[in-house]
Amino acid sequence: MSMARQAAAGFSPRVAGLYPLDPMISAIAVFLLFYGLIMVGSASLEIGARTYDNPFYLLTRHAAYLVIAGGAAVFSVCIPIAAWEKSGAALLILSILLLVAVLVPGIGREVNGSTRWIGLGPFTLQGSEFVKLFVMVYIAGYLVRRKEEIETSLSGFAKPLVLLALIVLLLLGQPDFGAAIVIISAAIGVIFLAGVPYRFFLPLVALCVSSVALIATLQPYRLARLTAFADPWQHQFGSGYQLTQALIAFGRGEWLGLGLGNSIQKLFFLPEAHTDFLFSIVAEELGVVGAGLVILLFTLLVVRGLAVGRQAIRAEKLFHGYLAFGISLLLGIQASINLGVNLGVLPTKGLTLPFMSYGGNSLIVSCMMVAVLLRAEYEVRAAAAAETPAQKRGTRRA
Repeated sequence: MSMARQAAAGFSPRVAGLYPLDPMISAIAVFLLFYGLIMVGSASLEIGARTYDNPFYLLTRHAAYLVIAGGAAVFSVCIPIAAWEKSGAALLILSILLLVAVLVPGIGREVNGSTRWIGLGPFTLQGSEFVKLFVMVYIAGYLVRRKEEIETSLSGFAKPLVLLALIVLLLLGQPDFGAAIVIISAAIGVIFLAGVPYRFFLPLVALCVSSVALIATLQPYRLARLTAFADPWQHQFGSGYQLTQALIAFGRGEWLGLGLGNSIQKLFFLPEAHTDFLFSIVAEELGVVGAGLVILLFTLLVVRGLAVGRQAIRAEKLFHGYLAFGISLLLGIQASINLGVNLGVLPTKGLTLPFMSYGGNSLIVSCMMVAVLLRAEYEVRAAAAAETPAQKRGTRRA
């Protein structure tokens, strides 16, 4: 067995250098996970005490999800990238089944007007979170299999978009507009980075932007969010309430914050303080310094992930590269939307902050994504280590 195949079968520091996993990606992900654990604990104590008669109820559940997410990450990092590539079609079918299942009466569970969850005893499965990763695996595989067709034929370019449109329609049926935006944006980003000709790409962008604008204004509640976003203080006791409370949290935090555990907004002024608006509590308790650290870490994670994709493309491992691009964009876009909503620069949208917000499904999928990214980086590095000097010179010239 060649050294490259040995690397694909498992981790070997002798092949890949002194460390089996990328230290920068690993360190950032672990830090964000524990940062989130601390902040969820701080933000959820009062809610836990009032709702569950146990101030540590939500923190305990989040810690349990963190353990499950860690196990899912270990499992995912052990799966060769080739196995993900072969499973693309099956994962796409599974994605459709998950999204259809939540719409079936008696299976889907409605929470806050949305039917996005499947009850599994004490836990719930949110299929849309897993669909983000599964769809990106399929898109990456399609871009590799039909590379020439996509670059020369409109039909080859349009085929995956039809399936993507089906996924988006199923998401809107829940409704989960936020997940639809994240998936569409990440898919377009990967297609662009794959080098699709502008004569195909630009009309796609125009179509997607027009469709998103139309969908955002069709439903009254979405239109109300846009109106509140334009001037939240005019609707501070109505549709703009959540946004104005988040902005108050930022104002109170100033540079260094009120101190860990000293948030006032989490005392039932700011709804969803431990989930979608956790970043506002970070800013209130830890100030600009604590909030800026979150932004910096996500920026570094995305930049490093895109660099892994670029390294993979240079090494002619196209699927590794496209999948790394897709995962990096998924994490970056979702984090950007969540941070933008908290800061008041984007309309309110129900998206969690990856690695940090309370929510088991988001936590598990975020850890799976970063594990797949780590595996892709490892295999690219292992393959480079297995090359002969002549092969390395040829790669550099290419």
